[in-house]
Amino acid sequence: MNLSPGQQKAVFVLVVVVLAALGYWLILPKVTHSSGSPRAAASPTPSAPVSQPATTPPSPVTASPAATGSVNIYSWLPFTEQDLAAAAAVTVKFGADYNTYSYTESAADYVATMNGLITQQLAATLQGVYSAPGVAKVRTSQEEVSTGTAAIDSLRAFGPSSLTFVVTGTQHLVTAKGTSNGSTQYAITVTGSGTTWQVDDIQLATVGQS
Repeated sequence: MNLSPGQQKAVFVLVVVVLAALGYWLILPKVTHSSGSPRAAASPTPSAPVSQPATTPPSPVTASPAATGSVNIYSWLPFTEQDLAAAAAVTVKFGADYNTYSYTESAADYVATMNGLITQQLAATLQGVYSAPGVAKVRTSQEEVSTGTAAIDSLRAFGPSSLTFVVTGTQHLVTAKGTSNGSTQYAITVTGSGTTWQVDDIQLATVGQS
C-alpha cells in the first residue's frame, strides 16, 4: 500500500512518540533507584556509641628484699661475725668486772678477776688507780661493796686489729651509809684478732667527743 507524503509523516511522528514512551518506561525505574541511593548514604542510621574499656595506669614495680638478695656486711669488714661476737663478749665481761669490787680486797685481787680479759699494760694502770691513797681510803672507810653489769650501746670505731665499743656500765653500791645505783657510759677498746681479744683501754665515752 502506497502512503501519501502526509500519511508517511503522520506514521513517522506516531513511531517517534511510541519509541519515546517506551524509552521513558524503561529508563524511569533506573533513575528512581539511582536517585534514592545517595539519600540513604547521606543519612545513615545512628549506631549506639561503643564504650571503651577504662584503662588503669600500670602499678610501679618495686623490688622486694627477696629479689635483691641479702647483703653480707661482714664481707666489707676486717673481721667476721664470730670475731665481733667474741670481742663483744670480752667487752661486756670486763665492763661488769670493772665495777665489781669490795673494800676487803687488795688491788692485786681486784685486777686478778680480769686476768685474760685485759692487757698487761691496762692491768698495771687499773691496779695503780685502785690502790691510789685517796680512792682506797674512801672505799675502806665507807666499806664499799660494788656489783657491776654492762651492756654495749654501739660500735664506735674499728680497725684490722681493734674495736671500740660504747658501753653503759651500771653499779649497785652498798656502803655503811646505804645503797645507791648509778650508771656511766664508757668507751672500751679491745685489741686482737679472730676469737682472741683483750681490753686495752677504758675511758669515759664523752672524752674526745665534741
